[in-house]
Amino acid sequence: MDKSSIILASKSPRRESLLKKIGLKLEIIPSDISEDLDHDLRPKYLAEYLSRKKAVKVSKTNKNKIIVGADTVVYLDNVIYGKPVDRNENYKMLKSLSGRTHNVVTGVSIIHKNKGIEKTFSQITKVSVRKIPNDALLYYIDNYPTLDKAGGYGIQDWFSIWIKKIDGCYFNVMGMPLSHFYKYYNLVKRELDEFKDK
Repeated sequence: MDKSSIILASKSPRRESLLKKIGLKLEIIPSDISEDLDHDLRPKYLAEYLSRKKAVKVSKTNKNKIIVGADTVVYLDNVIYGKPVDRNENYKMLKSLSGRTHNVVTGVSIIHKNKGIEKTFSQITKVSVRKIPNDALLYYIDNYPTLDKAGGYGIQDWFSIWIKKIDGCYFNVMGMPLSHFYKYYNLVKRELDEFKDK
């Protein structure tokens, strides 16, 4: 297990939990950047842009540590669904996802500022949702924390009973594509080790 200390530039408890599950020792420093979705970028590049923005901000005051930034975007028919601002928007989001297949993309940036190391990447998962009755939508919104999640749902909670199938990484939908992340994280560690050997 890798017990290296890294900084997670996110206050997402799901990302923190996932990274700890693979043995990483974390310090949490939220970037608190504005997750502005009003950019003329395709969803994949928007997720990468926002993840990099988070990591870069935290790296400026933590130049000699590995910083991890991440951002998850849900989209359907090129319409991007961020975090709902209220119950009404949450309902509209879930209503539009009901009975359809949407995409979830998580962008991740791993940065070590002093050594000039930067890896930014993303992964996409397709999520097919069963048709959800209105009373079930309202029950979900009223009984589970949904406003802190892109698309207004958590695949790991009660909403999971409406997931017909997924194509891709499950953990990506939770906010961190673990296998993809670990591949790039090891590349960063290798580059850091090469600096030590010089």
